[in-house]
Order: sequence, then C-alpha cells, then structure tokens
Amino acid sequence: QKIRIPDDWTDAGWVNPTEELELTFALKQQNTDLLEEILRLVSDPDSAQYGKHLTLEEVSSLVHPTELTQKVVHHWLQSHGITNCLTVRTRDFLQCTMTAEVAEKLLPGSKFHRYIRDDHSLVRSSAPYSVHDDVHQHLDFVAGLHRLPPKGQDLRKASSNRKQKRSKAGLHLGVTPSILRARYNLTATDVGTAKNNSQAVAQFLEQYFNPADLAEFMGMYGRSFKHLSQVDRVVGIQGAGKAGIEASLDVEYIMSTGANISTWVFTNQGRHESQEPFLQWIVLLSNMSDLPWVHTISYGDDEDSLSTAFMMRINTEFMKAGVRGISLLFASGDSGAGCKHLGKGQNTFRPSFPASSPYVTTVGGTSFKNPFKITYEITDYISGGGFSNVFKMPDYQASAVDGYLKTVAATLPPPSYFNTSGRAYPDMAALSDNYWVVINRVPVPWVSGTSASTPVVGGMLSLINDQRMLKGRPALGFLNPRLYKLKGQALFDVTEGCHLSCLDEQVQGKGFCAAPSWDPVTGCGTPNYPALLAALLAE
Repeated sequence: QKIRIPDDWTDAGWVNPTEELELTFALKQQNTDLLEEILRLVSDPDSAQYGKHLTLEEVSSLVHPTELTQKVVHHWLQSHGITNCLTVRTRDFLQCTMTAEVAEKLLPGSKFHRYIRDDHSLVRSSAPYSVHDDVHQHLDFVAGLHRLPPKGQDLRKASSNRKQKRSKAGLHLGVTPSILRARYNLTATDVGTAKNNSQAVAQFLEQYFNPADLAEFMGMYGRSFKHLSQVDRVVGIQGAGKAGIEASLDVEYIMSTGANISTWVFTNQGRHESQEPFLQWIVLLSNMSDLPWVHTISYGDDEDSLSTAFMMRINTEFMKAGVRGISLLFASGDSGAGCKHLGKGQNTFRPSFPASSPYVTTVGGTSFKNPFKITYEITDYISGGGFSNVFKMPDYQASAVDGYLKTVAATLPPPSYFNTSGRAYPDMAALSDNYWVVINRVPVPWVSGTSASTPVVGGMLSLINDQRMLKGRPALGFLNPRLYKLKGQALFDVTEGCHLSCLDEQVQGKGFCAAPSWDPVTGCGTPNYPALLAALLAE
C-alpha cells in the first residue's frame, strides 16, 4: 500500500533521474541474543561482569554480518553499478550514493519525489518497494525512502498553552543553572575534573547552536561554578542558519549541569536530502571508537509510525552502545500519554520511540509545586510516559511497574488505552518547565519540554562518571538495571499531578498520574545529586 506522507509535507514532484541520493543499508547482524546477555551482565551491579565493557572492536567481532551476508549485499549493489559505498567499523551498515534512476531500479516500486515542509526539503519515495528475496533475508531495512523527520515540538508553545495563567504578581522564578543546582543539591565544587570524561548532545532538527550564545549564557548564569564556555567538538555540519531554541537549550544545560566537562555536539550531517539525521548519528556510533560516555537526545517519533523491523534494529544499536559503557538518555516527549484516534470515537494512548526502547534511559519532566520559589516538584502535565505496544517489559523494571499498577489500580485509565505488559517509561525525571535560554544573544524565558530535563539529568550522570573515573572505576554505561535496584533511594519521589492524553468522554484529557515510587509520568523520581552520587559510587 502507499506510504502515508504526513499532511504537513507538500509533494513537489518527481526528482530528476540524475539527482544523487544516499541510501543506508542495515545488514543482518550475528549474535544479537548474546549481545543482549552481555549488556545485562555488564549493567547489573550484582553481576561479576559489572562494568566490564567492550571496545568497539570487540562489539564488531561479536555482531558483524556473516561473510555470506556481506557478499550477497555487495554483489547485489555492484550488479546495479553501485560502488560508491561507505561502511562502518562493525560492517553492519553500508551507506551508498547513487542516482535516483539507479535507486528506482535497485528497489523496484520506489518512486522518488521531493517533499517540502516550511523551508525544509527532502527526497523520499511514497511508493512501497521490494527487495529480491535472496537479498531480503540479509537486510534489516533500507533507509532514505519512507521516513520523514517528525516535527520538532515548539518549545515556546509548550509554555504558552500552560494552564496556569500568569496574572499573579511577583516574579516567577524560571529555571536557571543556579536554581537547578539549588533544587538538586549540587554545590559549586560539583564540577568535572577527570581528564578522560566527556558528554554529548545529539540533535536532528534543522537547528544549530550559536557558540556566542553559549558564551553569553555561561557569562550570565555560570559565574558561581567552574565551567567551560565552548564546545570541544562538533560532529556533522553546523549550518549558518539561525540558532534553534532546542539546540541552544541542550548545549547550555548539559554544560551548566555537567559543568567543566568536555562536551561534543552531534548535529545534522545533511549533505543529501535523502539522509535521515537520527540514523546518521546511530551509524556514527558504530564508526567511532572514542565517544563521549553520556549522550542526551531530544528526539522522538510515534511508535506506530515506525516499522517494527526498524525499531528492533535501532534497539540493537542501543545495546551496542550500552555494552561499550555509553549512557544514552532520551527525552520522554511533550505529549503526555499521547493519543491515537482509532475512528468511531475510539482512542488509545500513543507511545513514543526511542522513549519506549528498553535499552535507553528515558527522562520525563516536572514543575515546581510553587512556581515562585524552589519547592518540591509535581508532574509537568506534558511529560511523556506510558507503555510500549511493541517492546515487552524488561525484567529490571517489572517489580516497580507492577507495584504502580497495583497501587493505583482503581484510578488507572481503561485497559483498552494501554498495554500493561509493555516497556514502561520514563525511568526518571527533572524540571522541564520555564527555562531561561540565551538565543541570538538574548535571554529568553518560558522555554519548556523534556528536552530541558534530559540534558540536566545527563549532566549529573556525567559528574557521577567523573567521580567514578577519578577512582579508577568504569563509566555507568546502561543505567536502568542499577537505577531500578535503588528502589527510589537517592531520588526525590514525585507523587502529585497527572499528564495529558486523549480529549474524549472516557479519559477527558487525563493520562496517567504520579504515585509513590515509580510512575509513568516521572519514572523513579528526580535526582538528589549527593545521594545519587553516593549510591552510584558504591562498589
């Protein structure tokens, strides 16, 4: 059937047959079950293998495709005259450049058109394509044909449609680095000092951070603690466009929370309009042996808009990062439980991916109970959360989630709205409401979203990694098994408030609600830094 192109993209017609495209071929891997088992062992603090992470070379020798798979795929491409291909260290991705005419012959059925949204132009095929049976069994997916990037949340809008009216006199605090440090109990000495530590933000919208904004932000808000005012490395092409709010937010808050720690930015690699920026970052992870230990990513798409084959393979890529000791933090999204209309007045909640992946740490959002002072936290009603419809609940969270489902059984949304046996998220949370961000040299208030809370948690994990490294210990890596074993210790439990969902008769806009211990709005809670540091430093 025809692939549905979202309504906000306009079809600008067929692409010139000689136009160059880049397609990404995900080759079938070996030993993915063993990879999952290794991830479990190196991430479980009660295992003798805890912290014994693998190098990229070791990951490669474990998962690389069989000789047969490599031969069949290479031969197939060469028989169509496709020779301009790049591979990665793990040999399980090929990125090949070819003309649209060749691509349509290689993948019968595909028809490449240009699609335009705002000032963003992409080349995709809305027609289904086929791959020869002999080759099909050696591929997980081909990328660069169907998926269009989700529209980024408007982070200013997230704030302007907030329920509380701002008529009250008195200055609303807004969130700045010093407010975060006060709430989460970081002192001026909680900054990085380890030589081999680093952290990263990855962003995939057509946005750029402006180095002058970062310097200005640190000058205004970073005076009370030692910090860096520039990014150490940009991977990808920083466009000369306007600075984006999202890009500025991510960089400014990971660098003011994970203060004085070397920071990288992964940004759009877009040389070709057929590339998928999120996938570019995934591919890069398999091609760089030296990577930052913590990555925070504010990217998500509806689970139901992605193929299961694609998500399964991306999960394997997350496992490959986890066994190397890399922590991946994803924002849980800004649509609460989400809502999918099934027709005839029937609705269901709508989980988001990669937030719903069992192999990443997903971060939700909170607000201050009293927005005029530093008080305890309640839910931020936009905080993404819920239960995957694709991935089953991992063992590490089963008892925590089970506890929630029993405790709030009487007030849960109707069972037809969510899958109680799915991976439940988020895993933890932090403030996500009313941040100050410097953009185009001007401080801007009221920026909100889980793309604010995620780099804040990421920066704290970087500080903990820093202390671990000074003691000669390995990085935290995939945090979830250890996080859930804390059973809420070292975290502030959020127990008040709900998040949004379907506006219908049955649920009336209300998704899940916070409760003691874990809940699908704020996860296990928000970080009490000194207690979390102590808990995660313990042998």
